[in-house]
Amino acid sequence: MSRVRINEIVQSSVPKKKGRLVGLGRPPRSVPPSSAPPPFVDPEVITAQLKDKDDHISLLETQMAAQQAGYEAQKRLNQQMMEMMQMIYPNEVFPNVQDSECFIFISTTLNII
Repeated sequence: MSRVRINEIVQSSVPKKKGRLVGLGRPPRSVPPSSAPPPFVDPEVITAQLKDKDDHISLLETQMAAQQAGYEAQKRLNQQMMEMMQMIYPNEVFPNVQDSECFIFISTTLNII
């Protein structure tokens, strides 16, 4: 059979959309055809995965809350130290530093004996 005859058979039997042949060639192996049903996954497996993710999220939220509490405690300590510094040195003007930098500034610039 000639190539021309094969092409005619293919063109007559393959559906067309907007003048183009549809369904020829292979889709990439990683992409399943859109008409194929999704692979079956046991609902218990999905439920277990969701529970694991929920547990992980809860753990992260707990860690974040603990960090925030630590930041708040450090912020209060920094404020107390700045107030104490201003009482000890009332004529000094201290730079306005961010809360997280305050303790570092105080501990690195003063030589407390």
